[in-house]
Amino acid sequence: MAKKLVIKVTAGADAPERCSQAFTVAAVAVASGVEVSLWLTGESSWFALPGRAEEFELPHAAPLPDLLESILAGGRITLCTQCAARREITEKDVLEGVRIAGAQVFVSESVQDDVQALVY
Repeated sequence: MAKKLVIKVTAGADAPERCSQAFTVAAVAVASGVEVSLWLTGESSWFALPGRAEEFELPHAAPLPDLLESILAGGRITLCTQCAARREITEKDVLEGVRIAGAQVFVSESVQDDVQALVY
């Protein structure tokens, strides 16, 4: 079994089910004691900003703010450097605990031994 899970979520409000699945899997993994690194890319980049998760709604799904909070409490959340730049998001804009990093860091995390990478 992988000791670490790296999850890249590319979807946001544009594909709510896929987005919710990524956050749900990440939160469940954190709760199960798995080391989790969640990467926000594409439209999910907006969830690195305060208040944005509260705007997300999907019937019969766990509230995104709760999932985000649990991931931040026990895992790591990273906003893609290029995705942030395209949306004019800077480090001073993001939620406390969210870092901004690029592809080199994503690749480095993903190719380690005992790591499983998922993309949503």
